[in-house]
Amino acid sequence: MILIVEQSQSGIIPGRFLPPHSPAKMRIFCGGIMLRTFIRTELILLALALPLLAKDSPSDPRLKNSFRRPEENGWTFVHLEGKPAEIGFQNGYWLSAEIEDMLKVTEFEQIHETKKDWQFFRDAARTVMWPHIEQEYREELQGIVDGANARGVKIDIWDAVALNASMEWEYYVKEYNQEHGIQSAASLVAPEHCSAFVATGSFTKDGKIVIAHNNWTNYMDGARWTIIYDIVPDKGYRMLMDGLPGLIHSADDFVVNAAGIVITETTIGHFFGYDPSGIPEFVRARKAAQYAASIDDFAHIMKEGNNGGYANNWLLADIKTNEIASLELGLKNVTLERTKDGYFVGSNFPVNEKLIREETDFDPKDMSLSANARHVRWEQLMAENKGKIDVAAAQRFLADHYDTYSKKEEPGERTLDGHIDLSPRGSQPWMPPYGNGGAVQNKATDTTMAARMSFTAAAGHACGMNFKAAEHIQEHPQFAWEEGVLRNMDAHPWTTFSIAK
Repeated sequence: MILIVEQSQSGIIPGRFLPPHSPAKMRIFCGGIMLRTFIRTELILLALALPLLAKDSPSDPRLKNSFRRPEENGWTFVHLEGKPAEIGFQNGYWLSAEIEDMLKVTEFEQIHETKKDWQFFRDAARTVMWPHIEQEYREELQGIVDGANARGVKIDIWDAVALNASMEWEYYVKEYNQEHGIQSAASLVAPEHCSAFVATGSFTKDGKIVIAHNNWTNYMDGARWTIIYDIVPDKGYRMLMDGLPGLIHSADDFVVNAAGIVITETTIGHFFGYDPSGIPEFVRARKAAQYAASIDDFAHIMKEGNNGGYANNWLLADIKTNEIASLELGLKNVTLERTKDGYFVGSNFPVNEKLIREETDFDPKDMSLSANARHVRWEQLMAENKGKIDVAAAQRFLADHYDTYSKKEEPGERTLDGHIDLSPRGSQPWMPPYGNGGAVQNKATDTTMAARMSFTAAAGHACGMNFKAAEHIQEHPQFAWEEGVLRNMDAHPWTTFSIAK
């Protein structure tokens, strides 16, 4: 069998195979030169073809049992399995193109937001993060680098660590600037990521757990937050989670593990404080998802070595006991509440009064703030739907457009389905008026689904509204700097994902 190839200015292009009994006088071209000797042609073309075929051949033993499925309703499902280095290699290999793209986007965003160059974050990854990353996750991070390199994507370990730490750089940079007497940009604050709830007992339709979350972020990275990871580590519990390419953790944190623990969170709004001697949040979050068999396990792992990075109000569920919890994890103040009959909601609203005073500049009395307005809406929905909450209701909640401040159906920064891009107010100081951010994807599950390690997810806005990058930039040219990086973000239907059998 031989392979017809062409040569272009960009190099050799593989074509189609010809059967071994093709006429010897067939006109075969390579680089415009007609080769008349069949044997010589076959040898030359085989030599040209082998490197091309090897590059795309998943023959590496580190890829055993792993795979990537075709895109489904905006999501890409990958199954990763094995030892830490193998799981990392599989992540880097199957998502190499997405990792290369995500690294460019992250670099672009961080430079714009923090006014630091990428080398600043690479250096901090090496000197601040790396010393506090345990060996298991060092091996997985190096595996991601090796897998991406195997597909021709040139990244190194400090790029991989900096990418994984992207959710906590705002916290680190603000602390760094303060220590060095540098004035931070007003927009350098803990972003108001996400709306979420967890309910059980008398609040749900069957008395069991329902939990849901939508991810709020900049549309630049949010349109890429579309990976479904099914991870089977050689130690700890299997995990099904959403995430960004090239990460060892979910980052927006919607995880179901094989021990029956379901995890989500929303960030603590207007938070400040960071301990560079602590364990990176992305390491603790991954470790807790992988090893927690109870709410207490999760809380212990997250509190141990807490660095204050990406400070969250974690909403938790244990389907074995029908118990739910809220772990508000500040740097100085930590509160764990739990119940078997009730609910917890998250909208970037700090709960503990002492935490509000000592670790935020949040105003809990200003009902025009996004976090406060959404908190009021969550309370309304929980009361109105008591005894009726199920996954279908959760999906409706995440598409909700009621503004409790204006008392109108009006999508914007104050609605559970966030549309900052439609708001003349923006979400200050995080995002300016008509800023390209808000809810970017959604997940929900219940006890029955979680027992099968399954959840339902919708990429884009749950309300069905599409975001068109070029149209928005044309209407709001102040965001022209995002052109080429900002993508369309179409809304997709709810789709159920489960672990691979």
